[in-house]
Amino acid sequence: MYSLKKLRPSHALAGLTLCAAAVLLAGCGKPAEKTEDIRPVRAIVLQSSDIDVNAEFSGEVRARVESRLGFRVPGKIVSRSVDVGSVVKKGQQLMQLDPQDLKLSQAQALAALRAAETSRDFAKAELKRYQDLKAQNFVAQTILDGKDSAYKSAQANVDAAQAAYRAQANQAGYAALVSDVDGVVTAVDAEAGQVVAAGTPVVRVAKSGDKEIVIGIPEDKVDALKAISDVQVRLWASPQHAVPGKIREISPAADPATRTYAVKVTIPASLGEAKLGMTAVVQFASKTAQPQIKVPLTALHYEKSTTSVWVVENGAVKLVPVVPAGVAGNDIVLASGVKAGQTVVTAGVNVLKPGQKVRILGDELSKPELSKPVAANAAAGASK
Repeated sequence: MYSLKKLRPSHALAGLTLCAAAVLLAGCGKPAEKTEDIRPVRAIVLQSSDIDVNAEFSGEVRARVESRLGFRVPGKIVSRSVDVGSVVKKGQQLMQLDPQDLKLSQAQALAALRAAETSRDFAKAELKRYQDLKAQNFVAQTILDGKDSAYKSAQANVDAAQAAYRAQANQAGYAALVSDVDGVVTAVDAEAGQVVAAGTPVVRVAKSGDKEIVIGIPEDKVDALKAISDVQVRLWASPQHAVPGKIREISPAADPATRTYAVKVTIPASLGEAKLGMTAVVQFASKTAQPQIKVPLTALHYEKSTTSVWVVENGAVKLVPVVPAGVAGNDIVLASGVKAGQTVVTAGVNVLKPGQKVRILGDELSKPELSKPVAANAAAGASK
């Protein structure tokens, strides 16, 4: 190294200045403050309740019987007599097809019947004459038997022609679509001028009388709700009025669009203000014999063969062994180990250790004492 004596005076002065600055900076440094490790977690306060199931589902009021009516013969619609919401009576006409072709077919069947009757009358007269000739021994028995067979064949042709005529008369009558029940028109699927095939639904009629509410329930609640007998029904228009309902049918297959199972709940006739299409709420409720404590599945901590939960006390956690007693939907029923009123961690259980300080998410604003460590940490970070 070169000594300062060999350097120029200006260079020596600069070197001394840098050394002095380095010494001052080294003397001004402070040791970093230690911050306490506080884990943010989610937690719930345990509650003891005898309510096993308490679920509500909204649905729609529908008629128990709703028919999709269609013409029994093909043709062109020439008139429509009802609209959606029309109240109809049994036998009332709903739509009309063009009847010309059907009437011509009926006239053809009638002409065939007249021809068959004429042939039968002639065969009958022939049989009568040959019976008189046979009585005088002018003809053989075989000839008489032939005339008798001809008459019976002609009579059979008449019977067939009569049946064909009656069938064609019915076909002509099917040109008018009539309601077979008293009810309300809920949908119109065809208009005048449209050509429809036989059996194509053109009008929907809901039968007056029994009504029900159709709801959709998720697949994880089908078995639980199936056994519940306490079912209450309320209309959205009058939520203060609740009446008992009864599960009539649960669909065996899920809806392909919503992936829910359709449930039909029968409502009593006393709910007379229930109109088709109204919104209703169905409530299912059931209770257990003894109060139970439930926790989410995410609250359980598994270590070897022990199941535990993290209980929060004085801002820190401790591991408490518990005994699961069963499953209730998405929750676990605990038989022992904890009691109502305790705070249990439900998220972040795998990163905790006994005595770990925690901060419950969502309590920062409601509990100022829990927010102080957070403010301290923020200040320490800013000073760095």
